[in-house]
Amino acid sequence: METTLILFKPDALHRGLVGQILSRFETKGLQLVGMRLMCMSSELADTHYAEHVDKPFYPGLKGFMTSSPIIAMALRGPNAIAVARSMMGKTFGIEAEAGTIRGDFGCSKSYNLVHGSDSQESAERELGLYFPEGLEDWKPIQAPWLWDDRE
Repeated sequence: METTLILFKPDALHRGLVGQILSRFETKGLQLVGMRLMCMSSELADTHYAEHVDKPFYPGLKGFMTSSPIIAMALRGPNAIAVARSMMGKTFGIEAEAGTIRGDFGCSKSYNLVHGSDSQESAERELGLYFPEGLEDWKPIQAPWLWDDRE
């Protein structure tokens, strides 16, 4: 089992796509174990995107991510990181395949609706930034039918 961070970016909220995107993750079988609506502070942006701070595109990214509320979400399931990233599609909506979140809802190179952790190490670091108090530990009743879990 893995837990991954998903951020619904400002464009997902402004476009009213949160419900549709969340539904895709839940329908796939990923378990919601943390969720919060928040505004990303300048400091959090700098910490979250530390590897990009010196890049030319960073001021625009930071301005976008701090411009209005986001939703931070923690999802759990078998191979949750790879599953979520596959569901999101390529970074730019104009390049993402139909059937993915970005492929179905995005056509921009600047606004790509969601962020997902790209590795176990990133997930642990990012989840700590957005959920310092921890996550809910519960098991959905349908788990045996979702995850080959017949315990």
